[in-house]
Amino acid sequence: MNLQDYNACVDNHSDGVYRFVLKQIRDKEAARDIVQDTFEKMWRKLDSIDAAKAKTYLFTAAYHTLVDYTRKNSRYTRLEHNEYNSPSHNNHYSDLKKILDQGLEQLPEIQKTVLLLRDYEGYDYAEIGKITSLNESQVKVYIFRARTFLKNYIGRMEAVV
Repeated sequence: MNLQDYNACVDNHSDGVYRFVLKQIRDKEAARDIVQDTFEKMWRKLDSIDAAKAKTYLFTAAYHTLVDYTRKNSRYTRLEHNEYNSPSHNNHYSDLKKILDQGLEQLPEIQKTVLLLRDYEGYDYAEIGKITSLNESQVKVYIFRARTFLKNYIGRMEAVV
């Protein structure tokens, strides 16, 4: 392949290679970089490429460059998702106690009572049963239902906030 064949290849196939890469990664700037790297690889091997097979070589090189880019980018993406220095709380809404209090107000009175006795005051199930005149299994059921409701309520609030 000579310089005229290379320039003809750039003119004839650069748009096709760009569209091919862009459809794969959907990032215009990265696609341009990959196309440029592909043509650079072709330039370096100009003497060893047959002009009749230039298009095949070009798309093969573009594919391999795309795979390398994707692998490299996936390593960086994994590190970015592991936000090591991020705070443990959500900055959007930090008053979880207010949300929890609103959720407690929506509970039936018996569920609210047994939950507060168990989680806030630290009573065991038998003591809560004596205080509320319930048996131990009823106390466990009411606590479970109250916790489930609050879990769902707080989850919904986080989606809204």
